[in-house]
Amino acid sequence: MLYKLQRKTLIPSQIIGYALTLFVGMSVVMLAVQAFVDLKPLLTQQTDVFKAHTVTVSKNVTLFKTANKDGIYFTDKELRKIQEQEFVKDVALFNSATFNTSAAISFGGQRLGTEMFFESVPDRYIDVQSEDWRWDSTSDFLPIIIPEDYLNLYNFGFAESQSLPVISETMLSQVTFNIYVEGNGKRHVYNSRIVGLSSKINSILVPDAFLRWANSEFGKTNDNRCSRLLVEFTDATNEEIPSFFELNGLNINKSELESSKLAFFFKLAMFFVIAIALVIIVLSVSFIILSFNLIVQKNHDLFVNLYNIGYSERQIARFYRTVICCLTIVILLFSALVAVWVRGFYVGRLSMVFGTSLSVSTIWLSTLAAAIILPALYSFFIGRIVHRTVS
Repeated sequence: MLYKLQRKTLIPSQIIGYALTLFVGMSVVMLAVQAFVDLKPLLTQQTDVFKAHTVTVSKNVTLFKTANKDGIYFTDKELRKIQEQEFVKDVALFNSATFNTSAAISFGGQRLGTEMFFESVPDRYIDVQSEDWRWDSTSDFLPIIIPEDYLNLYNFGFAESQSLPVISETMLSQVTFNIYVEGNGKRHVYNSRIVGLSSKINSILVPDAFLRWANSEFGKTNDNRCSRLLVEFTDATNEEIPSFFELNGLNINKSELESSKLAFFFKLAMFFVIAIALVIIVLSVSFIILSFNLIVQKNHDLFVNLYNIGYSERQIARFYRTVICCLTIVILLFSALVAVWVRGFYVGRLSMVFGTSLSVSTIWLSTLAAAIILPALYSFFIGRIVHRTVS
């Protein structure tokens, strides 16, 4: 009899309104969070959009500096000035080889060779993921990374004009050659191979550990002057960045900042969508709590009479807790299924383009979290409202 009386107090339009708003809000939140989780690793691997906001900085070359080369190097005072800027997170120095290097390869019975130069940066700034990117003093293998532009210049420039075959990155990584290192009356030969192409750093890179050791072993001088920097920003969208570098005669690739701005607007759009969806969810939760409060106020005498004839507060609240919590869980499951179904449209396309399998765990984790938090919240407020009414 208790359930029959309480069932008549429910207002179908309020239940339907709550179900629709919670469904819309949870579906949008699940999809937005899952899309962010899906796209961020892909864009990190394929582009520099979500990588650390790092750019290469050098001094502008002027007519005076062509006569006095010392002007292209950074002084300790200039380095401190850059590091002290609020928008600068970290500054890393390019380490240059101070010894003679050359590369040679045997091809068709002939030996082809060329002079080379090496630079290095801390490994955390390397945008190439390779298991071969390591070196120790007992190894005769020296991994090398070259700019992606070098291969493009050959394939679409030199090879085209000379009617030569084009080379893929995979083919290039399979070619082995010798590196000759000379200096201080010493000479050593390393087996070498190009282990990756960098789209961010325009230089021929070797492991930082090798170059520091080689400079001390074969180097001509102990002067570690630096002409280029890697500057990592806390916020690459800061309007002070271009003006600061321009006023101080520093050259910075502004196109590198554009990708950081794209990352900022992408994240902002995602957070904006999630914020709107969370507002919808909060409104739906507030709506169902206010609706229950209205039911209690409208049927105040019924609740008091039920309590007076012996029904406990828990018994009176149990029906409403069961209805609202079960309805909430059903809505959450339905929202998760719809989110997974909608996500399938873009996952299929991403898998074909990037060849990557993507996990759907974020949607189910969001569902589980909401299925724990919302019923607990409703149980608390329903019990509190019933207690306040019958007391």
